[in-house]
Amino acid sequence: MSEPTDSEPTGAEPTVLVLDAEPPPRLGRLTGRARILHADEDTLAELLPLADVLLVWDFSSHAVRRAWPGEGPRPRWVHTASAGADHLLCPELVDSDTVVTNARGVFDQPIAEYVAALVLAFAKQLPRSLELQRDRAWRHRETQRVGGTRACVVGSGPIGQAVARTLKALGVRVAVVGRTARAGVHGTDELDRLLTRADWVVSVAPLTEETRGMFDARRFGVMQPSARFINVGRGQLVVEADLVDAVRRRWIAGAALDVFEQEPLPADSPLWDLEDVLLSPHMSGDVVGWRDELGAQFVELYELWAAGKPLTNVIDKKRGYVPGH
Repeated sequence: MSEPTDSEPTGAEPTVLVLDAEPPPRLGRLTGRARILHADEDTLAELLPLADVLLVWDFSSHAVRRAWPGEGPRPRWVHTASAGADHLLCPELVDSDTVVTNARGVFDQPIAEYVAALVLAFAKQLPRSLELQRDRAWRHRETQRVGGTRACVVGSGPIGQAVARTLKALGVRVAVVGRTARAGVHGTDELDRLLTRADWVVSVAPLTEETRGMFDARRFGVMQPSARFINVGRGQLVVEADLVDAVRRRWIAGAALDVFEQEPLPADSPLWDLEDVLLSPHMSGDVVGWRDELGAQFVELYELWAAGKPLTNVIDKKRGYVPGH
């Protein structure tokens, strides 16, 4: 939780500017309590000086990074409807007094369930079963036991902790790696050692200058040939060309990617044609009703802000994520 700030609104009706995406957020609970303006990438810079609060609903956009350094006053609070904040943290915003919050808590369990589904799909050869079914081929096989395998979860925030709990429920022995060591969390100095023993390497780390490209040829080279790599964090955590090479050379047994260096994934990406690779379009945390949860979370935070109370989910702008407790 943040310390009290001077971000309390002045005036009867603060202005909330929404960087829109379809469908737009449901903010009916703010009727009569806030003036709502809507912007897209083309109009954000023009409208930004009018806002007390900015809701970044389009969390795939980098428009905030481009618009923030412009002329005029800036919102005192920015909320992004996403777990990551790298798409908006330009130097001018980082150095400002503006408070930045994120959607911490909404995606934790859905992403953990998605990771568990990928682990089971690999271990039980479900993609291969679907292929054989389409070919009407009856081919008996033996599959992998999940219980007793080892996972290295890279990222110790709420999503990483939810992934660890869910995999442990399947009998997987889990090691969690974070920026700094603490109870139940290994430091990054132990990452290479843990990678050499892991059957499942799960990337859920935030994107920072320290984590960008952390999964490269060297890291894939220390993994077991039987390991599977799963990325549900940020695409830029991975050097994709090195991952493609590692799968082709059988340095690792396969990969599942929900995030990519470039989204949408280009049609000519070699990832589409790799065997033992599962791809999904940045959807691991998106479950039925997720947008309503994001909207309700913003309204709850707005009520704290309007009452002059400390906000939760406050990002350390220098680090790029909400610090752990």
